[in-house]
Amino acid sequence: MAVQVFYTGDATVRGARHGRAESSDGRLKIDLSTPKAMGGDDGPGTNPEQLFAAAWSACFGGAMEYIARQKNIQLGEVEITTKIGIGPGDGGVFGLTAEMTVNVPALSQAEAEKLVAEADLACPYSNAVRGNVAADIRICGK
Repeated sequence: MAVQVFYTGDATVRGARHGRAESSDGRLKIDLSTPKAMGGDDGPGTNPEQLFAAAWSACFGGAMEYIARQKNIQLGEVEITTKIGIGPGDGGVFGLTAEMTVNVPALSQAEAEKLVAEADLACPYSNAVRGNVAADIRICGK
């Protein structure tokens, strides 16, 4: 698939899961820590799974807003919680799991389900993980 790039974000990590991540524009400067469950010290920093959960949630919400604007849907405030799991899978390689809960109080359950289905097709993060990550999306309308 050819992509016309509008924007490119970047980040450099030094020290892997127990280091520091910074973007070239200085807007992102965060410490990283490895969770105890993964053999780390459970320090005060964040981790790749939390960053991915936040990024996917934000992008998915943006896809919902984009579609809602196109269809003149009054979306209201949407809350998206994403949980990213990591662990060993078949063949000794690590894999991810995802659970996303999308709360759309301004829409009926049926309207929310339709919009979320369309957003799932439009969101580049959803497209990147489709077929690669076991993902479950839960939808809550009014």
